[in-house]
Amino acid sequence: MAGPGYEDGYWYSADGLRLHFRDYPGDPNRTPVLCVPGLTRNARDFEGVAERLAGTRRVIAVDLRGRGESDHAVDPMTYVPPVYLQDLGALIAEHCVGPVVLFGTSLGGLMAMLLSLTARPSLAGVLLNDVGPELGAAGMARIRSYVGQDPRFASWDEAAERIAANHQGAFPDYGHRDWLVWARRMCREKDGAIVFDYDMGIAEPFKLPQPEPAFDLWPAFETLHGLPSLLVRGENSDVLAAETASEMVRRVPMMELVTLPRVGHAPTLEEPAAAAAIDRLLRRVDE
Repeated sequence: MAGPGYEDGYWYSADGLRLHFRDYPGDPNRTPVLCVPGLTRNARDFEGVAERLAGTRRVIAVDLRGRGESDHAVDPMTYVPPVYLQDLGALIAEHCVGPVVLFGTSLGGLMAMLLSLTARPSLAGVLLNDVGPELGAAGMARIRSYVGQDPRFASWDEAAERIAANHQGAFPDYGHRDWLVWARRMCREKDGAIVFDYDMGIAEPFKLPQPEPAFDLWPAFETLHGLPSLLVRGENSDVLAAETASEMVRRVPMMELVTLPRVGHAPTLEEPAAAAAIDRLLRRVDE
């Protein structure tokens, strides 16, 4: 199944899952972009970004295991960053000729930091979308409150209204059409209902006791030093605090920070200021 401007691509994980990505073709002489979505999201989150950039350079948008068109894991305890890291490494090795510019939203941004730590030559640049090495407690509590719930909606309008009820505070300027776009990216039709498009098993690792002290991601983040990089933050974010964002650009001075007003977690990257910053990042990579 292909869509406007892209072809479907697949690769296999070490444990035998068939994993999916959208492959938008572009100028092979320019560094490709690899888009990695957040915890409960999928490749469709990057439709707007990919369609804007497609043709100028190749864009790959992935469905992590258990999301979208990718297989669900047999063992839900493989829904953890070290396994995602293996999966992404296999994708890059098989389908990317050289280094990529990784656009990572939330969980995808954490994967960008871990890839920089473990496989720095695979990266030519990085965009971290509303995430950093310290995660806001309120945001993580909010995410834990809904991940793994499996509601059924009778219509796309109902799905949009429910999503709006949960996220209106983060996106106060959104109207019904915006929430419908969100719903169609987050959900799919199944057995006559609209459902969220991910394996509810991804919630299982969240039920385990959290390690004390928490794993320190600052050393992984600091390996981005010297790479063209961009940090996009939603002004209303409860996941990335303004103080954390400021410390990030202090520690990695090449990183540009763009804060989007009246936007929460996580920006779509289609906002005009985000799109302009992406263009600046890609020019830096190309140079």
